[in-house]
Amino acid sequence: MKRASLLRIFEAAAVILLPIALVGSAFLEAEAAAALSLLCVGLALTPFLLSFENKKPRPRDLVPIAVMSVIAALGRTLFSAIPSFQPASAIILITAIAFGQDAGFLTGALTALSSNLLLGQGPWTPWQMYAWGMIGFFGGLLYRAGFFRKRFFLLLFGFISGILFGWFMDLWYVLGFIRPVKFAAFLAAFASSAWMDVVHGISTVLFLLLLEKPWGKKLYRIQEKYGIGPEVKEK
Repeated sequence: MKRASLLRIFEAAAVILLPIALVGSAFLEAEAAAALSLLCVGLALTPFLLSFENKKPRPRDLVPIAVMSVIAALGRTLFSAIPSFQPASAIILITAIAFGQDAGFLTGALTALSSNLLLGQGPWTPWQMYAWGMIGFFGGLLYRAGFFRKRFFLLLFGFISGILFGWFMDLWYVLGFIRPVKFAAFLAAFASSAWMDVVHGISTVLFLLLLEKPWGKKLYRIQEKYGIGPEVKEK
């Protein structure tokens, strides 16, 4: 089996098995559940990063990702005074649409890592890296599958991804701070952060409406000119 195919299998396993492992450790009240969950997220990041590296990216492939992740991080920092209102998820999605799911995942992971240099690093950082990486990964994947032909579905995905991002971070909160871990604790965490999750979803939609078309055109020109992105490379 080719290395690229093997890495794709690892990616799929990470997407499917990580939530199961985290929730299972919570309900079984495993010892050191917070440390275990942090380890799980760290391991889940590995196949995605290895898959991108396996493609032997050129400097021209890395520059747009670096630039977009910095813009997303600065945008998150700029709006940090307004809880959960941020352009990061929208910028990650725009990058994934232009350059593919692997670039989207890496942009999401780097956005969390770089923005937390200003906003504060901690055990939540790998969780944010994985959550934003998944937004980029599935955004790019769904775009390539044709689900975003109608703009409404892109905006709907942006809204839902903001909600799911918050739920994923609620999972980290419960596993890290609530003892004993019970189902009621998850419901309470989801309910208490619901308005912030909705704000995240709404802000993602607003920034997609504002940025997706003008930025998308510019990124597509870069893709065509420098041969960046899966469609261009497959020709």
